[in-house]
Amino acid sequence: MTEVIDAAATLPRQRRAGLISRPTQTQLLALVMLLVIACLVLPPVIALVQNSLFVMNADGSHGAFTLDNFTHLISDKGILTSAWNSVRFAALSTVFSLVFGASLAWVVERTDAPNRSLAYLMTVVSLGIPLIIYVPAWLFLLGPIGPLNELYRNLTGNGGNLFNVNSIAGMVTIETLGWLPMSFLLFAASFRTANAELEEAARMSGAGILTMVLRISIPLAAPAALATGLFIFIKTLQAFDVPKLVGTSAGIKLLTTDIYDDIRAAVPPRVGHASAYSVVLTVLVAGLMYLYSRLSLNASRFATVTGKGFRPRPLPLGRLRWLGGALIWANCIIVLVLPILTLLWVALTPFVRPIRLAAFKSLTLDNFAIVLSSKGYLELIVNTLITAAAAASVTMALMVVCGWLVARRHAFHAVTDQLITLPMILPGIVLSVAMMDVALRSPIPLYSTLTIVIIAFVIHFLPFGMRYTYGGVLQIHKELEESAGVCGASPGKTLLKIVVPLLWPAIMAGWVFIFLNASRDLSTAIILAGPDTKTIAVAIFDHAVNGEFSEVAALGLLWSLLMSSIATGFYLVMKRRGSMVFGV
Repeated sequence: MTEVIDAAATLPRQRRAGLISRPTQTQLLALVMLLVIACLVLPPVIALVQNSLFVMNADGSHGAFTLDNFTHLISDKGILTSAWNSVRFAALSTVFSLVFGASLAWVVERTDAPNRSLAYLMTVVSLGIPLIIYVPAWLFLLGPIGPLNELYRNLTGNGGNLFNVNSIAGMVTIETLGWLPMSFLLFAASFRTANAELEEAARMSGAGILTMVLRISIPLAAPAALATGLFIFIKTLQAFDVPKLVGTSAGIKLLTTDIYDDIRAAVPPRVGHASAYSVVLTVLVAGLMYLYSRLSLNASRFATVTGKGFRPRPLPLGRLRWLGGALIWANCIIVLVLPILTLLWVALTPFVRPIRLAAFKSLTLDNFAIVLSSKGYLELIVNTLITAAAAASVTMALMVVCGWLVARRHAFHAVTDQLITLPMILPGIVLSVAMMDVALRSPIPLYSTLTIVIIAFVIHFLPFGMRYTYGGVLQIHKELEESAGVCGASPGKTLLKIVVPLLWPAIMAGWVFIFLNASRDLSTAIILAGPDTKTIAVAIFDHAVNGEFSEVAALGLLWSLLMSSIATGFYLVMKRRGSMVFGV
């Protein structure tokens, strides 16, 4: 009886200490976050499935169940051609990205080659430049009036072209160069932590550098190569800008361009057909994502960092140091310098013309003046900054809470984690089609507004935000949160006062990553943006399709200067503080 009275007397004190109420509050917070994530992620998925499986009436409502959209795909021989082109384009781009990215990463991280920091600076600057900017530059460089074909004609006297950029080879070349900085970053993290003792043992046993690379370095990088290759393959399979701008004029169709044409080129828009295309592409990506997760499970077999004896040391190249430095400089020139100089030439000419001495007399700053003085271009910049900043802020705010709940395995953590991962299987163009339907059916006018573009960006970048916060929370010991709970702090106060301050570097890195990628994203916004709500990437795409390359180049250079300055400044600040950013 006395024990019962004592337990009843201590009950109010336990409540005041937060020991009883805390699980209930945490469960309530977890339920709220689960509902928020579900409300974001599930509507576009449901809309996509409905549009593909039900007849769409003239008023936009759904009619009877039908498989006609999928039957049409099966009977259409064009889908086989588009699928083959998509797979061929993605596979070739992946192979070349892996070869060049891994070679550069090995030289930078595993050797004493000079100017290694230049590779990281090139990569960070590239993150601020939209890929859609690179496409016009390489179309000019490799095009009929570009310097490559001009030099070929002058040397050989042949009236033809050495290289046809409007081809699968041209698409693969441009996509590979666009992916090279990210491929380098993904491989650099693996090579940075590789144990040098194995390579040193091979050298001491008489193996040359080439033998050591083939027998030691490459096998140890196998899991990184498989995971990176599958990731790049998935993303290039979802690519839209390069296939549309480079391949369409040559009649080369891919699955992503077919989806876009069904919405924008067809009259009336074939939403059901586009949704069926989207479902097929999504299922294909889902299968690849499953394979990616299975590959990640076996990575531990290749671990070489095994305790305090581990010391990553660069491999001395000796007389071959100049070759490593030349590779770094060549990568920087090809990936960054040549496209920027090309854009500068195009922006300074009143119309696109070959690079010749006679053309220097016509150089002008008119295109820059038009961009800087035009109200329309200023609105594009404002729209892009608003959408990118809002998407990054909302995504990271949600993922701070969700990352903490999932990492600490609170209520509904598994379901929440799966819902957050779901957008990974939705290509940007597919998400854009689905969100268009959601916006049109919404009781609140959302279509062609910045709001729907921001929501789409938030959904698209949820998995990336989780990557930063989840990993950051795992590095924070639970004892700090438990101590705050014992002192009477609620879960919300613990999150704000303990977790967020310690997680701040990861939050800022995630925010800048999402901000830069949202500002350069084309496929997610291409169908959602209206005449007054276009972003920079969408406007550049529209101008490029219409052949207005001079103003596009001027706009792209100014925008790239702004974004690259932000990326470089943040990289330097975070590097000075010793924090990881962009995987660097």
